[in-house]
Amino acid sequence: MASTSNPLTLPVLPLDDEVVLPGMVVPLDLSDTDVRAAVEAAQAAARSSGISSNSGNSGNKPQVLLVPRIDGTYAATGVLGTVEQVGRLSDGDPGALIRGRSRVQIGAGTTGPGAALWVEGTGVDETLPDPLPGAVTELVKEYKALATTWLKKRGAWQVVDRVQQIDGVSALADNSGYSPFLTTAQKVELLETADPVVRLKLAVKWLSEHLAEQDVAESIAKDVQEGVDKQQREFLLRRQLDAVRKELREINGKEGEDESDDYRTRVEAADLPEKVREAALKEVDKLERSSDQSPEGSWIRTWLDTVLELPWTERTEDQYDIRGAKEILDAEHAGLDDVKERITEYLAVRKRRADRGLGVVGGRRGGAVLALVGPPGVGKTSLGESVAHAMGRKFVRVALGGVRDEAEIRGHRRTYVGALPGRIVRAIKEAGSMNPVVLLDEIDKVGSDFRGDPAAALLEVLDPAQNHTFRDHYLEVELDLSDVVFLATANVLEAIPEALLDRMELVRLDGYTEDEKVVIARDHLLPRQLERSGLEPGEVTLDDSALRKLAGEYTREAGVRNLERSVARLLRKVAAQHELGEQKLPLTITDGDLRALIGRPHHVPESAQDPSERRTAVPGVATGLAVTGAGGDVLFVEASLADEETGGAGLTLTGQLGDVMKESAQIALSFLRSHGAELELPVADLKDRSVHIHFPAGAVPKDGPSAGITMTTALASLLSGRLVRTDVAMTGEVSLTGRVLPIGGLKQKLLAAHRAGTTTVVIPKRNEADLDDVPAEILDKLEIHPVTDVRQVLEIALAPAEVRVPAAA
Repeated sequence: MASTSNPLTLPVLPLDDEVVLPGMVVPLDLSDTDVRAAVEAAQAAARSSGISSNSGNSGNKPQVLLVPRIDGTYAATGVLGTVEQVGRLSDGDPGALIRGRSRVQIGAGTTGPGAALWVEGTGVDETLPDPLPGAVTELVKEYKALATTWLKKRGAWQVVDRVQQIDGVSALADNSGYSPFLTTAQKVELLETADPVVRLKLAVKWLSEHLAEQDVAESIAKDVQEGVDKQQREFLLRRQLDAVRKELREINGKEGEDESDDYRTRVEAADLPEKVREAALKEVDKLERSSDQSPEGSWIRTWLDTVLELPWTERTEDQYDIRGAKEILDAEHAGLDDVKERITEYLAVRKRRADRGLGVVGGRRGGAVLALVGPPGVGKTSLGESVAHAMGRKFVRVALGGVRDEAEIRGHRRTYVGALPGRIVRAIKEAGSMNPVVLLDEIDKVGSDFRGDPAAALLEVLDPAQNHTFRDHYLEVELDLSDVVFLATANVLEAIPEALLDRMELVRLDGYTEDEKVVIARDHLLPRQLERSGLEPGEVTLDDSALRKLAGEYTREAGVRNLERSVARLLRKVAAQHELGEQKLPLTITDGDLRALIGRPHHVPESAQDPSERRTAVPGVATGLAVTGAGGDVLFVEASLADEETGGAGLTLTGQLGDVMKESAQIALSFLRSHGAELELPVADLKDRSVHIHFPAGAVPKDGPSAGITMTTALASLLSGRLVRTDVAMTGEVSLTGRVLPIGGLKQKLLAAHRAGTTTVVIPKRNEADLDDVPAEILDKLEIHPVTDVRQVLEIALAPAEVRVPAAA
């Protein structure tokens, strides 16, 4: 309990942002104006009274009122203080030692001697029941225990006994004012709390919270210190280990044993370009400054290993035996004359440049970038190995099918975890030379998504004007690719971006003739499959007639991939029969033996079928020629007229046709409607009855203008009742005036016509120059009719009308 009594008149000694509690002794600096004024006023009052009449315990010592002043505002409660001594402080400044005695409730201001502020106040008496209640006694014990724990942690052992000797509840609570962790606001709260028990509870609460925070802080500091100690210990042990290894190397005389780990030595010893050496030495400097545990050190070491493993100055000498290179190409591949001529020309130019000292012009060497475009199975990929063999260079294949990430070409930035150089740099590294033959396989299958467009990244790689300064994102140093021979393969020319195609020299591989397939099968495919089937070269022989039938009737394709599968299947059958005792070796297989061994043929030519079973056995069906991703192919066009009862004239098209092909059908129909009279066709049927044109193999998308004359011929056959000749195939775009316009892919179409057994082909007159690209043996077996007008097409394609056949419904 607390009560007020003892009116007092005292000079005010303000304490800025400080609090003094009863029982505390504090030194104050008299150089402060307010402190000096209060002390001098107290001394004057004490002298005038002779003795102190305000307190019986302070003798005749001057008295002041210690009041906290927080942000310019005085507290409502102060502390009666006695000036114990006036003298010099430890720093030599004048000072006074003041002891806090008791709490005083501040009242109104008054007057007094000196320049100090005088106030009237009332002393606060703090009385507690005697004996103390049990709860208060436990509170006293708890505070003393907490205070003892805190003092021991601070090492203040001499203060522990003093705290234990304090018996009063009020004095014990006020003793917490010495705690440095209490804020000014908390000390003011202690000062203004008159009840000693409440005050002690506050002290216990704050002290226990501080001890809990201190325990957490000590735990964190301990963990941190343990980690630091472990790192320091590991560092010292590693340094000692390095020193021991160094001493052992010196003792054993193997000072160069660790040279592979010394990147600086390796970089300085390596034959690197100047700019690459400077970049590598900078990275070595970073590595030496980084710690062993730093992840950056691992990244730098990986980068340095990649740079040191690249063959910066390694080059293979080209074989300038032009005749020998041509012989190698002819021995390993039949046909493909365009590519062979291009490689021969390249080697000849390289030889002349080397003879005249023009190996490097403008920082660029004489590399080549070729795009080999053709159907599957014609040997585009294997041709790359033959080119490398003929030139005496290393060969590397880079598969681009399905690549969608630009970083696959140009590499990842080194900031990424697991970063790697691009496929081009890896190909150079794998080849071990700066001038290999790099085959970029399936370049038309490259895709693009949110990770970028790899085809755009290939622009710099395949541009002869700038690939001598190619920069990979991972290496970030210039790499000279100008001496590399790039061979890009593709099946569909339209799938290659135009900008990329513009940087490459296009070489078309349009497929093999039947004679070339026989040669390839006899000289290349059969020996390879004999070995894979476990047969000796002389045990099984395939007659040329058997190979010709395999190529013509069992596998109708532009390449030889299915032909090789058929040969392998044939040899497996013979090997199995021999193991079962059903067949004796050696064996010669002719065309008559094929059906018994591997079944019936799947591609019988139209001309070999019974006349009544041919597709062109009825009017309204014509044979066209088309180019697909698998090479050339024949394309049948069927036309029919609906019954008159259905009503309405119109055109129906089926077979998954594109817009261009639909327009060609409209043009063909319009031409016949406007010129039917001069062609002696019953065009009246076209006005009242709907026309239906269908392209079989409806699941295969088709587009292009080259089926124009084929559709015109089918409609003319339908209206006239004259059959289209079975041995005639045609290709050409038609105009509204009946002109036959040029088309593309003539060589592939003529090869397809030959494979299908067709003997007569109608082509546009303006494509006659393209016949120079067609093999002579094909031209000898085909009767080519260049035409300029649809009327010429109809004269050639339609059979004579001996017996007029009614138009098919």
